[in-house]
Formats: sequence, C-alpha cells, structure tokens
Amino acid sequence: MLPAVLTAVAVLTGMAAVGAPIGVPAVTLALVLGGLLLVRRRWPVGVLLASAAALIAFQAAGLFEGGWVWPLTAAAYTAAAAGRLRRATGVGLFLLAYALAWDWAVADAPPARALASGGAEMLWLALVLAVGHARHNQLRWRAQLEEAREADARRRLAEQRLEISRELHDIVAHTLAVVGVHLNVAADALEEAPDEAREALRTAMDVRGRAMNDLRSLIGVLRIDGGTAPQPDLAGIASLVDAAGASGLDVTLHEDGDPATVPAAHAVAAHRIVQEALTNTIKHAGAARVTVRLRYSGSTVTVEVTDDGRGAPDTAEGHGLTGMRERVTALGGILSVEGRDGFAVRASIPLAGRA
Repeated sequence: MLPAVLTAVAVLTGMAAVGAPIGVPAVTLALVLGGLLLVRRRWPVGVLLASAAALIAFQAAGLFEGGWVWPLTAAAYTAAAAGRLRRATGVGLFLLAYALAWDWAVADAPPARALASGGAEMLWLALVLAVGHARHNQLRWRAQLEEAREADARRRLAEQRLEISRELHDIVAHTLAVVGVHLNVAADALEEAPDEAREALRTAMDVRGRAMNDLRSLIGVLRIDGGTAPQPDLAGIASLVDAAGASGLDVTLHEDGDPATVPAAHAVAAHRIVQEALTNTIKHAGAARVTVRLRYSGSTVTVEVTDDGRGAPDTAEGHGLTGMRERVTALGGILSVEGRDGFAVRASIPLAGRA
C-alpha cells in the first residue's frame, strides 16, 4: 500500500515541479500507476509493462510531462527484487529509447538536452534495478540459509532417533537374553533345586531392575530439552561380565592399559560392543566360555570378545551388529565379526589426535 500511495503522490508532485497543470489527467495517471502497484507482488512484470504502457500513452497524448523512468521506480524495483532483472532491464531500456526518440522527433528538444535527460534517467534506472537485484539475492540467500537449517535439523533428528534406537536395542536385547537364560534355569531347577531356582530368579530380577533404571533415565532425558543421557562407561563392563557369568557362562575379562585415558564416546562404544557381543553369545552361540579383552593404548582402544560356541551360520547383520558397526565407524574405527570357529567380535577405535 505504501509504494502505491508514494507513487501517486510523486506523480502529482513531479508535474507540479515542472510547472505542468494538475488536473484530471494527472490525477488519473497517478491513480493508475499507484493502483497497479497494489498487485505488484503477484504480477511484477505485468505491473511494470502496464505501468510503462500507461506512461507512454499519457506522454504521447500530452497529458504528462514529468519524466519517463522515475514514475516506474516502485514497479521496476519490484520486478528486479522478484528475480525478473532481465525483463525489467528490457522494459527500462525500451522506455529510455522511446523517450529519446520522442524528444528528438516529436518534442523537438535539442540533442544535448535529450541526451542529458536520457543519461540521468538511465543512471536512475540502473540504481533502482541494482537495489532490486541486491534485494533478490538477499532473499534468496535467506531462503537457502533457512533450507540449510531445516536440513540440519532433520539430520540431527534422524541422528537422535538412530541413537535412541541403538540405546533401546542394546538395553532391551541384552536384558531379555540374560533374563531368558535365568528364567529357563529357574524353570528347570524349580522342583529339584529350589535354592538354585531362587538364585536364578534373583539374578533375573536384578538384571531387569538395572534395565528399568536405564530405560527410565533415557525416557527422562527425552522429556527434558537440552538434557544429556547418562551413558554407560568402561566400569559397567564388569557388571555385564557378571550377569553373563551368572547365566552359566565361563566369562573372563582382561584389561590392559589405563581406562581413565579413554574419552567418553569411546567408552560408550566399547561398553555397547561388549554388551551386544555377550548378548549374541548367550542367544545364539551355545558357548561355554567367553573371553573379553580390552586394551587401552595411547592411540587406540581395542575390544575383542570371543567364545568357543558353534559360531553363527548366518552372518547377516541385524540391528545389534549394525549398531555396533555404526558406533565404531562414527569414531573412525574398524569392526570385524567372525562366526566360523566360535563367535568373535573385534573392534579397533583410534583416539582422535593421538595416533
């Protein structure tokens, strides 16, 4: 609305400045040029063409003498800002050429005066189009920046969902595997060895309790914006080994090096790898012995879990193996899984900046 009002006022003011009478024709042109600007955003080029045609018609009829370019300032700027720079430039140059020919052939103006007037209006047209084009580039840059932000937000959301799915899988799969083994032991020993059955049930309840605490912590963090989930660490691996040993496996844990030198992200990855490997051994391997080796050197964290079971006839990756591989790859490491002579998981994760 404001450009329309300013254009209408400017047309009348321009005519008054050159000493032309302000009558019905002048008011009509002012209303036409101002009214067209009301739909400039929807049809920017159409408004510019219609405004130029109206200006030429009034000039040819001798009803307007205020200039050729400046009455179209708002229309030309809008077309350039809408990304129609070439069309706006074409309309402007045509209008200037027509004005120059009109001044020479019809108005019989001196060539020097006609060229001076045309040059001044050309400079004004170039300034208006330059400002409009700059505005177009600014709007496009903002749109691209917003798209980049939305894409980054979608990527972050996808990463968060993936991380949540990994955590849920690691917690639930390991818990169900260990609890299932102890429930089977309790069912088999219920009549002949009630003490053993009670002990198996207590172990199952303890594992279930720890898993419920982990789930509550995870869900609690998801309800709080900006929270950080409590992550497992290297110290928790001993609990995993104890739980697996309570299920009847002979589990041995070997640690070399100082765990205090391991960053948190690497500690989480090592914990989850051991957890998933023990879960696979309990569920699929039919093993009697499992060995867990952790080595913390100055440049690498190495995790190795091997058992003496029958291995895995199908090594296709499920959610657990995929999650382990993604964790290791994200930290720049390498994971290998073998299932021929027993089940073996080996991971080597470099410490950033220490290699």
